[in-house]
Amino acid sequence: MGNQKYFSDRFWIIAAFVLAMAMSGSIFLKAQSAPQAAASLGKLKQINAGVLNIGYTEAGPADGKTVILLHGWPYDVNSYAAVTPILVAKGYHVITPYLRGYGTTSFLSPKTIRNGQQAALAVDVIALMDALHIKKAVIGGFDWGARTADIVAALWPERCEALVSVSGYLIGSQQANKAPLPPKAELAWWYQYYFATERGREGYKANTNDFNKMIWQTASPQWHFSDETYAQSASSFTNPDHVAIVVYNYRWRLGLEKGESQYDALEKKLAAAPVITVPTVTLEGDANGAPHPDPAAYANKFTGKYKHHTIPGGVGHNLPQEAPQAFADAIIEASLL
Repeated sequence: MGNQKYFSDRFWIIAAFVLAMAMSGSIFLKAQSAPQAAASLGKLKQINAGVLNIGYTEAGPADGKTVILLHGWPYDVNSYAAVTPILVAKGYHVITPYLRGYGTTSFLSPKTIRNGQQAALAVDVIALMDALHIKKAVIGGFDWGARTADIVAALWPERCEALVSVSGYLIGSQQANKAPLPPKAELAWWYQYYFATERGREGYKANTNDFNKMIWQTASPQWHFSDETYAQSASSFTNPDHVAIVVYNYRWRLGLEKGESQYDALEKKLAAAPVITVPTVTLEGDANGAPHPDPAAYANKFTGKYKHHTIPGGVGHNLPQEAPQAFADAIIEASLL
């Protein structure tokens, strides 16, 4: 009986220990999979803005000139991890939000359409600025973020002090997208057609990490990022709305998603390809492997003070993360034009 009690006691001690380890392990794994921004980006905060609860990082003096930095697909706020401290050292107040469908940004209502059309993303930025009581800011971005920044500058120039746009003028329209491109150009947009199918939706959902890592590699063929660097951003793709937003975005471009009527008036203005009048610096990497226009093709869309720089050294699509000093210099240059 004594031995039975001894082994019984030992069993429960070991069981409790295993349970505690399992619980701490699960907590650890949960923490590891949650979106985490680099410490250099500042404190991660949340705020209700428009239809979203937006996750954003904030760094630098509150009374400094505000800069809003917008990421693209498939990236996240960590694209600006090295840009932010450079700007903070110069006295800028830096805000970097997770776009809808990324990181800790979530919809306030389950009934809201998971819409990824270009006007919706731009309205999110205005809503964030209103929620944070930011009247005017320097706005910079690349990929989806550059298109969104372009739209804010074009439609709400009174809210945009200056603009930095990687790959220049990216405002589009469903009507313009009806025109077929040359074969090589169509090939470069392969993923857009993949997402147009249900097979593509399911494939992206099942293979998000591998898919997006491949996009990183093809869009920046000379950028030898580490697994750790990719994993830090990849955690943002676990957002429950990520797949829906990405698929909607590319289907909308082809007219396969109509878009919401509340954005019709804005899309009509954007379809006319409005010029951008605010001071602007455009950038391009010399090794951008993603589809992008030639700088000469869009220069006349910027009618205010304007500069363009092509960044050498094998810089690809994720320019802020690959060449943070060049991007930070462009923000400073644009704000002084």
